[in-house]
Amino acid sequence: MNYIENIYICLAAPLMVAVLCLESYRRRIIIFMLSGMTMCLLSSYINTFLAAVYGLNALTASVEISPTVEEVMKLLPVIFYLLVFEPPKNRMAGNTITVAIGFATFENVCYLLGNDTSNIQHLLIRGFGTGTMHVVTGMVVMLGMKAVWEKLWLRLAGTLGLLTIAIVYHASFNILVSQTGVPAYIGYMFPIVTVIAVLIVKKYRKKLKKYYE
Repeated sequence: MNYIENIYICLAAPLMVAVLCLESYRRRIIIFMLSGMTMCLLSSYINTFLAAVYGLNALTASVEISPTVEEVMKLLPVIFYLLVFEPPKNRMAGNTITVAIGFATFENVCYLLGNDTSNIQHLLIRGFGTGTMHVVTGMVVMLGMKAVWEKLWLRLAGTLGLLTIAIVYHASFNILVSQTGVPAYIGYMFPIVTVIAVLIVKKYRKKLKKYYE
């Protein structure tokens, strides 16, 4: 058994126990986080398989294959939840971002075990950068889906469009962080700057809304 499966079992086991012990809404959070970790594990299999089929090296695969596979896999638990349970709109945001957090957490843990961990500065930048990137792409899809999901004729086209935006953002991030020096640091900071900008816009939007009311 490969080490990545061992890591998954160790991380997933306590979460599975927690699902049995917690109340409904807390249980839902744990289930979506576990779903994100599971999608990350499955994505690694798919990425490795496609890279081998097309004869791509790790760098090329991280730009041409990984963004599409990972963003599609992150979306699957959310789509399943929406289609089967038809939750209210106020639950969409938290669930989508929780899947992204679970995905990023498992990805970062695997990265730690496969790379040098002596440089704490690099690990902090990597941890916050990659984790934030997954949250940003999750936010993009979530915010858009809240607008299009209730309109049946927009669901497919709208979801595909949002997924495309997330894939392009993810690929751009991977291209930058695959470089060395300044481009890499710009890439790691890009998602963090995006989140800060979104929070600022959200804050001032609320102020303007109250002002005009």
